[in-house]
Amino acid sequence: MARRTGRRPGNPDTRESILRAARETFAERGYEAASIRGIATSAGVDPALVHHYFGTKEQLFRACMDFPVDPAEVLPQVLAGEPAEIGERLVRFFLRVWDSPAGVAAVALMRSAVSNDWTARLLREFVTTQMIRHVLPKLTVDPADAPLRATLVASQMAGLAMVRYVLKLEPLASAPPEVVVAAVAPTSSGT
Repeated sequence: MARRTGRRPGNPDTRESILRAARETFAERGYEAASIRGIATSAGVDPALVHHYFGTKEQLFRACMDFPVDPAEVLPQVLAGEPAEIGERLVRFFLRVWDSPAGVAAVALMRSAVSNDWTARLLREFVTTQMIRHVLPKLTVDPADAPLRATLVASQMAGLAMVRYVLKLEPLASAPPEVVVAAVAPTSSGT
């Protein structure tokens, strides 16, 4: 019988334990106050193991949300170009994600956030730290007005998701994407 060499396989429940502890920590304390060390302690693991499985705190947070896209990769594309066209790029991208197979996960997340305070807190932290924080510096409005404008755009996108994908209210639910882009983009630019 041959002896196995190399690293011992990890406990398959370790990753889930870390995710569970991270979700609870992010929901209770918020993204900024959460720490890898605190999450590791809650999960009963070494902080190095958290880094091994997830990398950075931001990557761990995205894994907790199981969001279908990485805002850090997408937002620069949406925000690039003419400021007057941000609304169109945002709505077009939003529809592309929600109309794709990844949209199923987004619908589940939205439904869960509406019915569960804990999920709502996680989603709020996610939208605030992973999206709005990156958008604020790009808005071409008075900096004092930027936070309100960014959250108004978020409300427009959340409303669109709720009515088109969760409630499936017609005729919006089956409207072609270009019709939705033309109708919603002017109110979604944040500029």
